[in-house]
Amino acid sequence: MRWHAVCREPEVPTEFGVAALVRGHPVALFRTGDDELFALGNVDPFSGAGVISRGIVGDRQGEPTVASPMHKQVFSLRSGQCLDDPETRLPTYPVRCRDGVVEVATG
Repeated sequence: MRWHAVCREPEVPTEFGVAALVRGHPVALFRTGDDELFALGNVDPFSGAGVISRGIVGDRQGEPTVASPMHKQVFSLRSGQCLDDPETRLPTYPVRCRDGVVEVATG
Protein backbone atom coordinates (compact mmCIF):
# COMPACT_ATOMS: atom_id res chain seq x y z
CA MET A 1 0.00 0.00 0.00
CA ARG A 2 1.38 3.41 -1.01
CA TRP A 3 0.33 6.73 0.50
CA HIS A 4 -0.22 9.69 -1.83
CA ALA A 5 -0.41 13.33 -0.76
CA VAL A 6 -3.70 14.83 -1.95
CA CYS A 7 -4.11 18.26 -0.33
CA ARG A 8 -3.48 20.33 2.78
CA GLU A 9 -5.82 19.49 5.65
CA PRO A 10 -7.68 22.86 5.62
CA GLU A 11 -8.66 22.22 1.98
CA VAL A 12 -11.13 19.54 3.16
CA PRO A 13 -13.89 21.61 4.77
CA THR A 14 -16.03 20.19 7.57
CA GLU A 15 -19.24 18.53 6.34
CA PHE A 16 -18.27 18.86 2.65
CA GLY A 17 -16.45 16.77 0.08
CA VAL A 18 -13.46 17.34 -2.16
CA ALA A 19 -12.76 15.45 -5.39
CA ALA A 20 -9.29 14.15 -6.22
CA LEU A 21 -7.69 11.83 -8.74
CA VAL A 22 -5.31 9.50 -6.88
CA ARG A 23 -3.20 7.28 -9.16
CA GLY A 24 -6.09 7.05 -11.62
CA HIS A 25 -8.76 6.49 -8.95
CA PRO A 26 -11.51 9.12 -8.69
CA VAL A 27 -11.74 9.75 -4.95
CA ALA A 28 -14.08 11.83 -2.78
CA LEU A 29 -12.60 13.08 0.50
CA PHE A 30 -14.85 14.04 3.40
CA ARG A 31 -14.39 15.51 6.87
CA THR A 32 -17.23 15.06 9.36
CA GLY A 33 -18.25 17.37 12.19
CA ASP A 34 -16.31 15.01 14.48
CA ASP A 35 -13.18 15.84 12.44
CA GLU A 36 -12.92 12.33 10.98
CA LEU A 37 -11.56 11.96 7.44
CA PHE A 38 -12.99 9.48 4.94
CA ALA A 39 -12.11 8.60 1.34
CA LEU A 40 -14.60 6.92 -1.01
CA GLY A 41 -14.91 6.38 -4.73
CA ASN A 42 -16.24 9.54 -6.38
CA VAL A 43 -18.35 7.82 -9.08
CA ASP A 44 -22.05 7.37 -8.29
CA PRO A 45 -22.76 3.69 -9.09
CA PHE A 46 -26.36 4.45 -10.05
CA SER A 47 -25.71 7.25 -12.56
CA GLY A 48 -22.04 6.78 -13.47
CA ALA A 49 -21.36 10.46 -12.75
CA GLY A 50 -18.32 11.61 -10.75
CA VAL A 51 -20.36 13.51 -8.18
CA ILE A 52 -20.14 11.81 -4.78
CA SER A 53 -17.82 14.57 -3.51
CA ARG A 54 -20.71 17.01 -4.04
CA GLY A 55 -23.06 14.94 -1.90
CA ILE A 56 -24.75 15.91 1.34
CA VAL A 57 -22.82 14.79 4.42
CA GLY A 58 -25.01 13.55 7.24
CA ASP A 59 -25.72 10.82 9.72
CA ARG A 60 -28.07 7.86 9.79
CA GLN A 61 -28.50 6.36 13.26
CA GLY A 62 -24.93 7.24 14.25
CA GLU A 63 -23.41 6.17 10.94
CA PRO A 64 -21.63 9.03 9.08
CA THR A 65 -23.04 9.20 5.56
CA VAL A 66 -23.07 11.00 2.23
CA ALA A 67 -26.14 11.25 0.00
CA SER A 68 -25.49 11.25 -3.73
CA PRO A 69 -26.56 14.52 -5.35
CA MET A 70 -27.95 12.59 -8.33
CA HIS A 71 -30.63 10.27 -6.96
CA LYS A 72 -30.10 10.77 -3.21
CA GLN A 73 -28.97 7.23 -2.35
CA VAL A 74 -27.16 7.31 0.98
CA PHE A 75 -23.72 5.71 1.48
CA SER A 76 -21.81 4.94 4.67
CA LEU A 77 -18.61 6.98 4.86
CA ARG A 78 -17.02 4.14 6.84
CA SER A 79 -17.77 1.17 4.58
CA GLY A 80 -19.01 2.65 1.28
CA GLN A 81 -22.15 0.50 1.65
CA CYS A 82 -25.29 1.97 0.12
CA LEU A 83 -27.79 2.11 2.96
CA ASP A 84 -30.71 2.23 0.50
CA ASP A 85 -29.52 -0.68 -1.69
CA PRO A 86 -27.35 -3.12 0.33
CA GLU A 87 -25.99 -4.82 -2.80
CA THR A 88 -24.29 -1.61 -3.93
CA ARG A 89 -21.20 0.00 -2.46
CA LEU A 90 -18.54 2.56 -3.21
CA PRO A 91 -14.86 1.68 -2.93
CA THR A 92 -13.18 2.96 0.23
CA TYR A 93 -9.58 4.06 0.64
CA PRO A 94 -7.39 4.41 3.72
CA VAL A 95 -6.94 8.11 4.54
CA ARG A 96 -4.80 9.94 7.08
CA CYS A 97 -3.50 13.37 7.93
CA ARG A 98 0.25 13.57 8.32
CA ASP A 99 2.06 16.82 9.04
CA GLY A 100 -0.99 18.78 7.90
CA VAL A 101 -1.27 16.92 4.58
CA VAL A 102 -4.17 14.60 3.74
CA GLU A 103 -2.91 11.34 2.25
CA VAL A 104 -4.84 8.53 0.57
CA ALA A 105 -3.53 5.00 0.07
CA THR A 106 -4.11 2.92 -3.04
CA GLY A 107 -3.55 -0.77 -3.64
